[in-house]
Amino acid sequence: MLAFIRELAAYERLAHEAVATAADIEAALFCDQPKAFCDFAEIEGEAVGFALWFYNFSSFVGRRGIYLVDLYVRPQARGSGIGRALLRQLAQRCVDEGLGRLEWAVLDWNAPAIAFYDSLGSVSMDDWRTRRLDGDALRALAEG
Repeated sequence: MLAFIRELAAYERLAHEAVATAADIEAALFCDQPKAFCDFAEIEGEAVGFALWFYNFSSFVGRRGIYLVDLYVRPQARGSGIGRALLRQLAQRCVDEGLGRLEWAVLDWNAPAIAFYDSLGSVSMDDWRTRRLDGDALRALAEG
């Protein structure tokens, strides 16, 4: 899984931000109360893609949903339906569990991914801007 995360980070030109360790991933996903979940896709027994996700909640909908953190398919397997299959599996989970939404973010320069997501009928939430606190700013707010 860590190899997939690093490949994705390199593709997204964010390798410098990929600081997760195997221990970090294990603590979050492989514990008594996982905070995140991962689905893998295989072709002939070889892992070629993954979807990393967690449950979120919408106060407007009044139900949980799924937030897709990462969707990645190795270059040699792209175009084979793996990305669609991973998203379909998450959509089916939403339907089966009565969840309200499946959401994710995509980098604005990633035209192939945007076209793929558009082909699925997803809607761009252009009125919303993602915000982030980390590092010193996160610590400063926490300390008051």
